[in-house]
Amino acid sequence: MKHNKWLTAPLAAGLSAALLSGCGAEQGGDSGGTGGSVRVGMSDEILATDPAAGYDPGSWLLFNNVFQSLLSFPKGTSAPEPEAAEECAFEGGSKVYRCTLREGLTFSNGNPLTSEDVKFSFERALKIDDPSGPAPLLSTIDSIETPDARTVVFRLKVPDATFPSKIASGAGSIVDHREYAADGLRTDGKAIGSGPYKLDSISDTEAVFSVNSGYKGSAKPQNGGVSLKLYGGDREALSKALAAGDIDVAYRGLAADDIAALETSETTDDKGIEIVQGSSAEVQHLVFNVKDPVVGKLGVRQAIAHLVDREALVQDVYKSTATPLYSIVPAGIAGHNTAFFDTYGSPDAAKAKKALRKAGITDKVKLTLWSTPSRYGPATDQELKAIAGQLNASGLFEADVKSVEFEQYEKDIEAGKYGVYVKGWVPDYPDADNFTAPFFGEGNVLGNNYENATITGRLIPKTSAAADRASTAADFGKLQDIVAEELPLLPLWQGKQYAVTRDNVTGLEWTLDASTVFRFWEIKKS
Repeated sequence: MKHNKWLTAPLAAGLSAALLSGCGAEQGGDSGGTGGSVRVGMSDEILATDPAAGYDPGSWLLFNNVFQSLLSFPKGTSAPEPEAAEECAFEGGSKVYRCTLREGLTFSNGNPLTSEDVKFSFERALKIDDPSGPAPLLSTIDSIETPDARTVVFRLKVPDATFPSKIASGAGSIVDHREYAADGLRTDGKAIGSGPYKLDSISDTEAVFSVNSGYKGSAKPQNGGVSLKLYGGDREALSKALAAGDIDVAYRGLAADDIAALETSETTDDKGIEIVQGSSAEVQHLVFNVKDPVVGKLGVRQAIAHLVDREALVQDVYKSTATPLYSIVPAGIAGHNTAFFDTYGSPDAAKAKKALRKAGITDKVKLTLWSTPSRYGPATDQELKAIAGQLNASGLFEADVKSVEFEQYEKDIEAGKYGVYVKGWVPDYPDADNFTAPFFGEGNVLGNNYENATITGRLIPKTSAAADRASTAADFGKLQDIVAEELPLLPLWQGKQYAVTRDNVTGLEWTLDASTVFRFWEIKKS
């Protein structure tokens, strides 16, 4: 199993979806796409226009606006609701899921959307099984039946109560079976969907979207279209574009220093630059290869856990645009606890020394922390250096930092070359399952050789099958307690999410929540 939906950089956002800062807030009426066109800038790339291949934040932003899923995450909620479907429900447990489509659905090219297209889309993603695609999210599907043009029945291999959330994500994007090959990816850069927007054009620097007049669903576009400017990781160019008025909104890519500069810059004071803050469930972890000759020793991992000062990291490196994370499941997601704080408490060099001595280690521990700036943001190297500094200040470690580009970084992790490295995660859907099963289930995405029979054999299957998600709290708590004790990773921080905008743009507060869906249709420019 491979997942490429990793976090790019902390982008500032608060921890309560209901409490948002900034003046760009409006309850939003129903303009039906008659407003002005909005220019949005972000530093992410869009790596794919085909839903069977994309699993990165930029690609899912495109999917969520151009394609429909059977269900979607409406603003302000983490519970999926019908979108292309009129209704969906489990039948007799969590292994059979039936959906009835809305009447009269069509793709943007005018072709009708029927149950045949839904079945085709899911089977296609599974058959192609692209290494950078969302197929792992659909792996519980056993078979799909289409009794009639509006009915789809999913039969699952195992009970999976999270299936509705999975198919409400970008992984559930429905494509036109006439436009896409069943066994190969589309390579012409086009995207034909039935969502609220159409992709008119895309290049390395810009994607242009117009409102899909034939769309039938829950979204109500508040603008006449969106031009998405892509800055390829160049934060400075993104910041300058906003200051110069070349874009209306800066979404992903501005660091804390950039935001502060925009707030105080004399050149932008009279142009009405505002900051909108929303919630986020993006996380970052320090990962330990449990078969490494150094950090494979639990005592070494425990010592690191006793020494890392998360408060200092988020304040000094991220200027408080992130919050300390002491659990696998982030705050704001049901099932969250503080297992790592409960187990290790505040930084304590004496406890770190005791852990090493108990493991029979009396010499300084030589350690390399591996980083990559090209995927997790330019502050990542600074963060890892700060952690190395914290370890070395204890007198117990001799740690350094090495940084490589992301492609090589991933290859080296897969080859088991790193003992300690950083990983981030952008959730696919706002459920504790998405912060546990990918990390600790079979074929986990961390590449750290960690397995626990209780987690894989009992806790993950049990929590996945529970239709009442509130009933999973105790089991998710147990899972997090096990991970805190065995330390295959160390949670570092939970991101915040910001959009920086001009004061003539409203609705952005409805695009920044734990679902990570950036809803073009909520943005209005006056």
